[in-house]
Amino acid sequence: MNLTALDLNLLVALDALLRESSVSRAALRIGLSQPATSHALQRLRDLIGDPLLVRTGARMELTPRALALRAPLALALDQVRGLFTPDVFDAASSERQFRLMMPDLAVELLMPPLMAKVTRAAPNIRIDVVPWRGPAIFHAEFGRTIDMVISIGDAFKGFHRQLLYTDSDALAVRRGHPIGRRLSKRDAFLAARHVAVVLRGQSEDLIDMWLRSKGWERRIALVVPSYIEALHVAARTDLVAFVPRRLIAALARQLSLATVAPPLDPGLDEQYMFYPTRAQIEPGSIWLRTLMLETGRELGSLPARMTKGG
Repeated sequence: MNLTALDLNLLVALDALLRESSVSRAALRIGLSQPATSHALQRLRDLIGDPLLVRTGARMELTPRALALRAPLALALDQVRGLFTPDVFDAASSERQFRLMMPDLAVELLMPPLMAKVTRAAPNIRIDVVPWRGPAIFHAEFGRTIDMVISIGDAFKGFHRQLLYTDSDALAVRRGHPIGRRLSKRDAFLAARHVAVVLRGQSEDLIDMWLRSKGWERRIALVVPSYIEALHVAARTDLVAFVPRRLIAALARQLSLATVAPPLDPGLDEQYMFYPTRAQIEPGSIWLRTLMLETGRELGSLPARMTKGG
């Protein structure tokens, strides 16, 4: 059969004829006149090489060939219609798996409230979080494997970004720290021993780059690869951690930490949500992004409380 000569509307007419076993009822079903439907039946007979509908007494009956065509034709038409029907995402029944990349502080701040929303709306969905791997990972191949990235930084080719929440940096020390109250002064800050955080893809703690631009150099006693590790160390030693304020507030009670204002204010940190351009209008991605943006807005509305060091 020459498919280039096939009119898709003929298949719609054939489906109606096979369902109704009647030219007049098939015409009503698809909104054609009876003569037009009779003409379509004749074309189909010529195309398939079978009468399809034959008169038996006062009624029409399907031929064996027509009966054999009924189920596969209905399935094929459903599949064709699906090509032109917008995708839908039913969160309540979905078993989809999403893959997110983010640093540990984003996991700590965002994932518990996000998962509460996901559990209520989509109990069968799974979210896999992979560690932050640095800006060099942003390329076309990576974009095909990831659904979302949470990070600071500029826009990346092939990804859209939206502001998620803002934060600021502060000093974290254990409660009862011997010079905790004095760390807001330059001399005490520079004399203290610090734990720095160097994330994957970075050559040094971003705070140190900023301090150096102001002509300051702090004493680094320890370098760790994550903010949470820095806070755990600060909670059990006299080392000082210069980290995002909201993270200190989230773990202050659990780790017995105090927040101290630094002698220099680094300004606001902006945390962004990145997602691949390919997923811009994909319903599942839109659903997850909406929940994440809600979570970010809720986080942004909560003040990161300031407490004084011991």
